[in-house]
Parts: sequence; C-alpha cells; structure tokens
Amino acid sequence: MNSRRRITGVVTSNKMEKTVSVKIGRKYKHPIYQKVVNSSKNIMAHDEMGCQVGDQVIIVESQPLSRRKHFVVQEILHRDSKQNDLELGAKE
Repeated sequence: MNSRRRITGVVTSNKMEKTVSVKIGRKYKHPIYQKVVNSSKNIMAHDEMGCQVGDQVIIVESQPLSRRKHFVVQEILHRDSKQNDLELGAKE
C-alpha cells in the first residue's frame, strides 16, 4: 500500500467535464468548549467513472492535474438510488 491519502466523500456536483466536486466532512471536539463541531470542505477530483450527484466515493491523492485538481476518484462505494430513479423517470 502506498502513502497516498484516501478520503471518503459525497459527490456534490458533476457539471464539469471529467471533474467532480466531492464534499469531505469531519467531526471533532472543540479544544476549549468541548462541543462536537462539524466541518466540511469541497475538493475537486478527476472522474473517469461517470459519478453522479449523491454518490459516495473514495478519492486518492495524485500529482497535480490542474490548478485545483489534486485528487482522482478511485472507486464508487455507493450509488445514490434517488438520482438513478429521477434519471429513469426523465427518459420515459
């Protein structure tokens, strides 16, 4: 196994060509107030698999592909069934 970071997140946008926006969330306890804090950030990732909005994916760190893309989609863990149902309904 190599030392590249692997992060799990949810696809929030796929409107770009071969690029998806992935939302990465994390929970941590605030050091002073001892309250659980939710934080998230969006990361651009290169997509050759055809991810849809709502899919849960694993992204892997890579060499810089552009100014904002430093990750590649490795695999799709879970497809969003709501999005697939909407697409089927639109085609009929």
